[in-house]
Amino acid sequence: MKTILITGASSGIGRDTAELFLDQGWRVGLIARRADRLAEIADAYPNAVALPADVTDAGAMRGAFDAFGHIDVLFNNAGLFGVSGPIDEIPLEVWTEVMQVNINGMFIAAQLAFERMRGQNTGGRIINNGSLSAYVPRPGSVCYTMSKHAVTGLTRTLSLDGRPFNIACGQIDIGNAESELVAGLKAANPDMDTMDVKHAASSVLHMAQMPPEANVQFMTVMATKMPYIGRG
Repeated sequence: MKTILITGASSGIGRDTAELFLDQGWRVGLIARRADRLAEIADAYPNAVALPADVTDAGAMRGAFDAFGHIDVLFNNAGLFGVSGPIDEIPLEVWTEVMQVNINGMFIAAQLAFERMRGQNTGGRIINNGSLSAYVPRPGSVCYTMSKHAVTGLTRTLSLDGRPFNIACGQIDIGNAESELVAGLKAANPDMDTMDVKHAASSVLHMAQMPPEANVQFMTVMATKMPYIGRG
């Protein structure tokens, strides 16, 4: 049975992706802070393993990885948007919180996955959740945009460093999938074009199912009419 660990698995893109993989027969490790939501999923699927942990807590994350065992794929998904506004209106503690989850959390999960995949001698695959903001920002998104540019650097570095160990790394850049994170943006912009989050989940599945000799390096999946190409 193929295995995948998913961070941020309790809601949004993470939860929909987890449930799709579970339906496809994968053994899925569910990492998030909200233990009650993870338990809901695990109660419904015998192939789900609830692993409550904060991605910014390196010790808790190592415990979750150790409890899960062999890993074929990591979906490095957990992330925060933060508050919107120009940089001079962003409290430093908000910026720090976003960086802790979106950069430190991503690093911790990737480091643990890389270490385990290297030790397994069978390779593996890391899929980082980037964003269209890794390329083109929204107005007032300095925290999120800075963090997602960093994720792209992580993806490229892991792709290089993983080659000797048969560890592939790719990045999925998702635009306006209907999730809790996007709900707040849509509330402020009712005309925002969105897409069903299931399209993001199925794209992650496609990336995860690639054979070891192939990799989707970067994939963009987005609402067709969102103002990404050419947006200012």
